[in-house]
Amino acid sequence: MRTPALTTSSDGFLLHGEPFRIISGAMHYFRIHPDLWADRLRKARLMGLNTVETYVPWNLHQPDPDSPLVLDGLLDLPRYLSLAREEGLHVLLRPGPYICAEWDGGGLPSWLTTDPDIRLRTSDPRFTDALDRYLDILLPPLLPHMAANGGPVVAVQVENEYGAYGDDTAYLKHVHNALRSRGVEELLFTCDQTGSAQHLAAGSLPGVLSTGTFGGRIEESLRKLREHQPEGPLMCSEFWIGWFDHWGEEHHVRDGANAAADLDLLLAAGACVNIYMFHGGTNFGFTNGANHDQCYAPIVTSYDYDAALTESGDPGPKYHAFREVIARHAPVPDEPAPAPSPKLSGITVELDRRAPLLPWATAHSASAGRTEDPLTMEELGQRSGYVLYRSAFPEPGDGLLHFAGGVGDRAQVFVDGAPVGVLERERHDETLPLRVPRAGATLEVLVENMGGVNYGPRIGAPKGLLGPVTFNGTALHGWDIHRLPLTDLSTVSFAPAGETAHVTVPAFHLGTFDVDTPADTFLSLPGWTKGQAWVNGFHLGRYWNRGPQRTLYVPAPVLRPGANELVLLELNATTAARAHFTDTPDLGPVKP
Repeated sequence: MRTPALTTSSDGFLLHGEPFRIISGAMHYFRIHPDLWADRLRKARLMGLNTVETYVPWNLHQPDPDSPLVLDGLLDLPRYLSLAREEGLHVLLRPGPYICAEWDGGGLPSWLTTDPDIRLRTSDPRFTDALDRYLDILLPPLLPHMAANGGPVVAVQVENEYGAYGDDTAYLKHVHNALRSRGVEELLFTCDQTGSAQHLAAGSLPGVLSTGTFGGRIEESLRKLREHQPEGPLMCSEFWIGWFDHWGEEHHVRDGANAAADLDLLLAAGACVNIYMFHGGTNFGFTNGANHDQCYAPIVTSYDYDAALTESGDPGPKYHAFREVIARHAPVPDEPAPAPSPKLSGITVELDRRAPLLPWATAHSASAGRTEDPLTMEELGQRSGYVLYRSAFPEPGDGLLHFAGGVGDRAQVFVDGAPVGVLERERHDETLPLRVPRAGATLEVLVENMGGVNYGPRIGAPKGLLGPVTFNGTALHGWDIHRLPLTDLSTVSFAPAGETAHVTVPAFHLGTFDVDTPADTFLSLPGWTKGQAWVNGFHLGRYWNRGPQRTLYVPAPVLRPGANELVLLELNATTAARAHFTDTPDLGPVKP
């Protein structure tokens, strides 16, 4: 093996043998429209960063166990690495296999858990064999971008905060050896939360650099890292300058002056840093994760994170404060800080065409056929979206509809097409009282996957209906199941709203609008309650009036001059008929 470009000394890094201070910022290519990668990388360099960091989401790059590697669009990682090199930036690559990142399933593919007994993130051969097959296809196109081959990648992470999850050292060694045996010659590192000596110990490997993750208590955190690792660079691999939001919470922010002061302390101590996040971006589509401590808590669509660069790529207060701090410790480009990008505003869209969801789902979705009992999403081979379950009641009467094991994650229940209730995983709902009007009445259950758990022991928790369904104690058998990943809406037939007055929720709504010159904008949906939004076929993500997030970011490259199309899938009853585009984001009331 050749000598890595990045090596360590007793107290720092050497790049090609010369002292080097890593001043990095996190931004995830898969959360940024690819046409904006170059812009975001340039702004990273202008703030004074010499390095950027990114995770690699296994679940998107290999959506099926036997599928070829996906490396296009948002997932064109080789192109992203090439752009970083062109900008003169080094790269810290964090391929996981687990990434957390408030990302769906922590980046682990849902197909892994079709075997309910698999032990994730362990030396269980069912897991390590799948990982090896993934690395077999992931690493070859990335090797040309390693520093050993003239590329920007100077260091690669082994797993991610593993000490907070397990203590299977054999598994960590397997990941280490899997990277090395497939040609990764660069410096390897682990990262763990410095608040726990146990985490640092369990997540480390002999001969591999240990780094810490923390957002404050700088002196204490660095001291604990040094106690764990007496020699080598002090590196904060995640310096948390903001936080993420769950639906139903207030919007998290961190005071910019406070974050800048802690950054100054880090750099003054001679430490290296990766700012998490420099630019958060967006959980487009169905990619948001969730946490599950006492209850299930899904992450919002925005991953703004109160970062230095806002969700739409504009320098925020932290950007300027951090630039001043970095300039005290390292060279900063002698160029002006970037200005905010132009924004579109004042556009109103009349959503004047509609299409009911349930009839379309029955006619056009992929059917799993008829099963005796409900199947989970994982058993159906579906990663995200919705599933429609349909059965029939054998007898009329009043009673309790019971879902053994609950639902994953939100279920809307209909009897003969009429909505009769909602069950939510976060409320631990399992039972719904209802009246069945006749023998043979149709039961429909529309289940929404709100995002896979991304942290802790519940990673891989199943979605869909999680067990038998009974009415007054009698099991309902014979289920027609329709998969709704909503990756293709081309078969949705819209009719003028006046011709669909009888349509009950849920339904698709369509409107068109004109744009002179495309620019970033934010979709505002007053009066709408919960659903999904697409602009010109690009899936912006989930909206929900529960908040805190009130607008959805629309990247300029999604729009086109002239006519554009907005589609909403609204799940609840609404009298709203309009949507608006505004130049100002609304991420909700701020958490004190």
